[in-house]
Amino acid sequence: MNITVFGGSQPQPGSPAYAEAYELGKLLAEAGHTVLTGGYIGTMEAVSRGASEAGGHVIGVTCEEIERWRPVRANGWVKEEWRRETLMERLQVLIEACDAAIALPGGPGTLTEIALTWNLMIVHSMPPKPLILVGAGWRSVFDRFFDKFHSYMPINQRELVSFAPDVQSAVQTLERWHV
Repeated sequence: MNITVFGGSQPQPGSPAYAEAYELGKLLAEAGHTVLTGGYIGTMEAVSRGASEAGGHVIGVTCEEIERWRPVRANGWVKEEWRRETLMERLQVLIEACDAAIALPGGPGTLTEIALTWNLMIVHSMPPKPLILVGAGWRSVFDRFFDKFHSYMPINQRELVSFAPDVQSAVQTLERWHV
């Protein structure tokens, strides 16, 4: 399967968040999946590196808008680069070209990716696919969101999002969907 991984650009080599993302990329590649990321630094780099070093195929979806905003290029572990002009085009590719998406911790960009993927499934713009959020942070945010705004989200919409405490559990959840 093609698995998109969302996550923040802040994690640095040697940090626990980088190591977690590296492990996810490695586990996905070992399971035979192709990994898609935003292609740049932080989580994207770590996932790409883990997948590449485990012999997996890594697609980096990059865009001109980000490179005008921040002087960065595709990381060295991207084996195939899919370039787009705008951030919106990049998001569309990351969301639509995958069979499943996994979100590691991140900031506003990661939250946007999660929300857009989720909403496209809700309105049937794309068929349901695994959307797995990793870590206690996402669980806490979404539990609060579901609690405070439950009348806006019927249970069938909430069930489109899965939670995993760690990357190993996320890959196990993914494999259950795949069977």
